[in-house]
Amino acid sequence: MTISMVFLITLNNLFRVDLLVWVVCILLVIVATIVLFIQWRQYKRLDAGLRLLSRVKRNSIEYDLVLKAMKLTVWRIDVPTRTITYESDYRDQEGAFALAPGSDVEMFCNTLTPESKAKIAAAMNDLALGKREECYEQYQFATKKGGAHTWGQVFATIDKRDLNGTPLTIVGTSMNIDRQKMIEQELIDARNKAEESDRLKSAFLANISHEIRTPLNAIVGFSDVLPMAHSEEEHDQLVELIKQNTAHLLHLFEDLMNMSKLEAGGEAAKKERFDLHALLEEMKGRYLSESMKKGLKIQLEEPAEALCPHSDVDRLREILNHYMDNALKFTHEGSITLGCKLTGDKKVCIWVKDTGIGIAAEYCNEHLFERFFKVDDFVPGTGLGLSICRNLAQSIGGSVGVESKEGDGSCFWVEIDME
Repeated sequence: MTISMVFLITLNNLFRVDLLVWVVCILLVIVATIVLFIQWRQYKRLDAGLRLLSRVKRNSIEYDLVLKAMKLTVWRIDVPTRTITYESDYRDQEGAFALAPGSDVEMFCNTLTPESKAKIAAAMNDLALGKREECYEQYQFATKKGGAHTWGQVFATIDKRDLNGTPLTIVGTSMNIDRQKMIEQELIDARNKAEESDRLKSAFLANISHEIRTPLNAIVGFSDVLPMAHSEEEHDQLVELIKQNTAHLLHLFEDLMNMSKLEAGGEAAKKERFDLHALLEEMKGRYLSESMKKGLKIQLEEPAEALCPHSDVDRLREILNHYMDNALKFTHEGSITLGCKLTGDKKVCIWVKDTGIGIAAEYCNEHLFERFFKVDDFVPGTGLGLSICRNLAQSIGGSVGVESKEGDGSCFWVEIDME
């Protein structure tokens, strides 16, 4: 074999080896590309999964925060089986009511009041039948301890339907609205009180004009007639009538000024030690002459022991003055009795009892001590006296009250602390 032939054979073998290497390299590149592409796809799927998981987790946290902030419970009703499951419950636990998972819906309805049960059952039935898309209702139910009824609020809507459009799942939220109902009731009470106060003020303005005009007319009229008196006796009678009407007018303005002063805050109470028996003797002496003119007897019930409370004697004296004025006004025969006693809780009770016309039982309450209130609108007066008494008593840490029976006299009392 010649040298040239050997060279050709060697060259041919090298070419085959080189071609084989290229083929293997190309195959390796293709395989590597496929592997990288598969890994890149897996990476993208994993990244998308992680992003979705992060978003779901974030949404779940936000969802829980909303439930906690609103103090809601979330529940789900399976329509075919009519079972209810509470998924999250962030309500105040006191008074909250939740059933075990998969409980019958009827068990929840049985906890409601009859009126609420009929309303909620009808709303849920309409949702289950697809007659409505959502419902928003308020209801009352019994607490876990069987106490007073608690207010709740529910919002529900259809979540899933079958191919025919029939509801399969209902989701909803519930919350306790006791505080909301309490605020609503307070607003209603405040509105009613404002309306009543406005009515009473209107009646007061109409009444006060008459109360002022009557003594003024008497004073002016009798003053004009006074120079024409034919005798000393007639002169003295006219002077006495003028004095009485002047005193009545002065008392009227004092009531108005005292009420204005008390509503504005007034002066601080000036508390000091004083002899209660001496104060009652003073009150008896002050009204003795007026009571004798009406043929009434003033009595004083001696306390079992000397009582010297530490309080504002001027404000207590003013309260007793109002009580005595009322006793004289509404007592036409019999007597008026002043008394006091020490109660068991280190308080002293002072009262003014009369044998007058009395007060019907339905008026013997706190309403009697409100401003402008009068049992009988035809009786002269502003309706401020007893309200002033209550405010004065409260300003020294005391309280007022009444015990009476129509036609059998009244007993008005004020109770203050001994110390």
